[in-house]
Amino acid sequence: MIEKIGDFIGKRMAILALVVAATALIFPATGLWIPTKSINYLLMAIMFGMGLTLSPRDFALVFKRPKDVLVGCAAQFLVMPTLAFVLCRLFKLDPGLTAGVVLVGACPGGTASNVMTYLAKGDVALSVGMTSVNTLLAPILTPAIAYLSLRASIDVDVVGMFLGIVQVVLAPIGLGLVINRYFEKTTRRLVRVLPAISSLAICAIIATVMAHNADKILESGLAILAVVVLHNLLGYCCGFGVGKLVCKTPAKTKALALEVGMQNSGLATSLAQTAFSQLATATVPGAIFSAWHNISGALFAGILRRWKEAEPGDESEGEKLAV
Repeated sequence: MIEKIGDFIGKRMAILALVVAATALIFPATGLWIPTKSINYLLMAIMFGMGLTLSPRDFALVFKRPKDVLVGCAAQFLVMPTLAFVLCRLFKLDPGLTAGVVLVGACPGGTASNVMTYLAKGDVALSVGMTSVNTLLAPILTPAIAYLSLRASIDVDVVGMFLGIVQVVLAPIGLGLVINRYFEKTTRRLVRVLPAISSLAICAIIATVMAHNADKILESGLAILAVVVLHNLLGYCCGFGVGKLVCKTPAKTKALALEVGMQNSGLATSLAQTAFSQLATATVPGAIFSAWHNISGALFAGILRRWKEAEPGDESEGEKLAV
């Protein structure tokens, strides 16, 4: 029963995220009961779940296919931050929204990209490998990118951001890895319900930010919505282009496109709350991105799923895993 409920929620995550976001925006009381400080704990739960699904085999891909992972990491931390910076300048966003958009761009890909890659029949192993490595690099690269992008107009607490990522990302993932290593039989059962738990936690984060910032979001109007949507869609396009140019095969290209376009926006929201607490609207872009990229990711995965240009017998590691 629990697995069926989890499967039902996971397949309808895009619709669920949209409904939660719209409800919290129009009727803030539906999300005001969740304290903003709970965002960190919800994200920690998601990252702990991610750790439970990982094993040393996922990191072994770095040594087996270093070029693929390196291309994915480079694209992740070059494309999305650059797009964020350019879009903020073009739309002339206020400092708070600018900080939030830049944080979204500077964060690693999220676990949602792994799910969407599976649905798209892409290289799931590569997707998981890129997400894992990008997440490990985040404590250094995310604060560094945020500092370089925002230092001219906003004070950036680089040390606080580093410690925040270690606390809400690396520590829970590390704990999950250890538990999975020594209690593998138990974690196999837990993994079945993790998609549902992660989906509900993401929805709770969206509801919290939307409800507590409803007035500011409505005041921002279409500008921030346009920036978030363009940021995500251009990320898909750039990731797809890099994949076609470098990775060649459809399975790898699908994984790269989804990894680049889909960010760990929950982490961006958490960091915005702690590192830019003086900027009330800094949490808004992350919340909107969380809702939007689940919708666009599901649609994009459906489109990519129809792409079958692989040569006969050239079945990728990810396609085997998906089957």
